[in-house]
Amino acid sequence: MYSFKNDYSEGAHPRILNALLESNLVQADGYGEDQFSRKAVDLLKEKMGRPDVDIHLLSGGTQTNLIAISAFLRPHEAAMAASTGHILGHETGAIEATGHKVLSIEAKNGKLTPSDVEKVLEGHPDEHMVKPKLVYISNSTEIGSIYNRSELIQLSDFCKKNQLFLYMDGARLGSALCSEGNDLQLSDLPGLVDAFYIGGTKNGALLGEALVICNDSLKEDFRYHLKQKGALLAKGRLLGIQFLELFRDNLFFELATHANKMAVILRNEISKGDIPFLTHSPSNQIFPILPNALITELEKKYLFHLWEKVDSDHSAIRLVTSWATKEEEVLAFIVDFKKFK
Repeated sequence: MYSFKNDYSEGAHPRILNALLESNLVQADGYGEDQFSRKAVDLLKEKMGRPDVDIHLLSGGTQTNLIAISAFLRPHEAAMAASTGHILGHETGAIEATGHKVLSIEAKNGKLTPSDVEKVLEGHPDEHMVKPKLVYISNSTEIGSIYNRSELIQLSDFCKKNQLFLYMDGARLGSALCSEGNDLQLSDLPGLVDAFYIGGTKNGALLGEALVICNDSLKEDFRYHLKQKGALLAKGRLLGIQFLELFRDNLFFELATHANKMAVILRNEISKGDIPFLTHSPSNQIFPILPNALITELEKKYLFHLWEKVDSDHSAIRLVTSWATKEEEVLAFIVDFKKFK
């Protein structure tokens, strides 16, 4: 059984494992104060051309989202997210457990627009309701779509005008930035969002996310929040070493490009059979709508998510490719797809 279920089925890129092994017996300070983490943070700031941002290394996406959002919001304030947003459906109410409501927005193709957010603001006019304060977006989104530069600028301008925080989940940021049609660069993000994170877990690292805080008003005492919620690791070096290896050259982007390339092969070959897709996705997640009988046959050899029932005879599945996806496995899937179809 070969898995197209997610992009964290494999461990880590060999270069990262080698870097961890080679530095294993080097002594270092704890809690992110080690030489590796400091170098990684400086390197990321250099890549973005923004020495003024604060960067914190955390172990996972849900942990990053809940600590960041709960730290940024006052008790009566709420986050807003597309109905497909990760903080709504796949984080076990982590944000709500910190006391903050998440307001769901039906959004076209999983992306929020200024008009989407404006409707929520109009529906929460006074102190008898929670106060919408933070706009949560993902790039790429949970259904594989990406924000282009114009879309993000419009949303950013709206948030600034209305004194809202704009927070970007970057679990698959590498895939988004390397997608066909993308016109955003990593260096653009600090000027457009108040905070975002760079996902390592789903792009070749064993684990790890780099939270970038751009808004000065959100920076104070953030390490206190990390410690209080169990995210300040004694062996923080393990995160620093990985991000240092991912960004000392173009490895981070090379791995994301490979994942996208494998998805393109799948998408192109599947679409030749007049197969519709649930959503337009240029990233490493694709959602073909297949006959249930075909899905049953494919499930005998491959792992993937059954995403959504479309009608009595068809369902959308999610196929995810990764930095480690083998092209021969992609081609084998296509052969079986054509045979069973």
